[in-house]
Amino acid sequence: MKVHVAAAQIKPRKGDYPFNLNRIGDLFEQLEDERPDTDVLVLPETCLSGYFLEGGVRDVARSREQLFQDLLALYRSRVKRTDAVLDVCLGFYELGDGKYYNSAAYVTLSGIDSSVPAALVHVHRKFFLPTYGVFDEKRFVSRGRSVAAMDTRFGRAAMLICEDAWHSVSATIAALKGAQILYIVSASPGRDFSGQHIGNVARWNVLLPCIADEHNVWVVYSGLVGFEGGKGFTGASQVVDPWGNCIVKGSSLEECLITATLDREDVAAARAASPLLADLEAALGDVTMELDQIARHPYTGMVAGSQDTGNTGGVR
Repeated sequence: MKVHVAAAQIKPRKGDYPFNLNRIGDLFEQLEDERPDTDVLVLPETCLSGYFLEGGVRDVARSREQLFQDLLALYRSRVKRTDAVLDVCLGFYELGDGKYYNSAAYVTLSGIDSSVPAALVHVHRKFFLPTYGVFDEKRFVSRGRSVAAMDTRFGRAAMLICEDAWHSVSATIAALKGAQILYIVSASPGRDFSGQHIGNVARWNVLLPCIADEHNVWVVYSGLVGFEGGKGFTGASQVVDPWGNCIVKGSSLEECLITATLDREDVAAARAASPLLADLEAALGDVTMELDQIARHPYTGMVAGSQDTGNTGGVR
């Protein structure tokens, strides 16, 4: 099955949920006019509010149900075809369970005459919250507790938010749970301007192909652009195939819309040629035991006189 995806990197107006929601409506119209075959639209982290809100999160946070209803009403008001359908993946600040989260939602939006029902498919809450440099997320939002895969109209997929992807274990969990497409939404401020390329963009350019190649998954990455409080976000949205090849990439500074066609059969072909995921699945029992041992007995430094005993004297 082929999946036509679009990744839009946009500049949200800080703290203005209605304005940013309307901006997404503009994208719905643009896709209907220019790319009517689009199956999935991917938008960046916190695209409905901007990222650096601190205590202002409470003013823009919405429940997942309210977000879904807002998007569905917007889609039906802005798209001319009453039988149209579009899946959307986007980042937002979520109010849920009496807490605030940095979340990503995957929804199916459909016209009133569509044979495909509209649905709130899944919400992922950011698992790893950065607290270094310009980041202080843990003060203002709670962290998610799981990385899940979801069944979509286009096969099994998963979502990660920004730093989630910087920890290799996140993509590993998603792949082990059956994901063949990985949607990564991000608000990544530019940093390290001393080299030929912006430092964080250079890192994403390495990280995303490595994720795709190790797990033989399609990776669709959408990054925020624009400035907030003197900090500039570096879009660099891209789509990477299951062999780790970047097939399309957006600007690091400007708003843009990139498109690509994903062939899900490429996942099986890549995994047959490089069965790293199968090797991991075969060793998963032992890997799980190792991780459980680490969780129960975190490494704090080598004890004097101790040595690596391999499998002969280790305690599980």
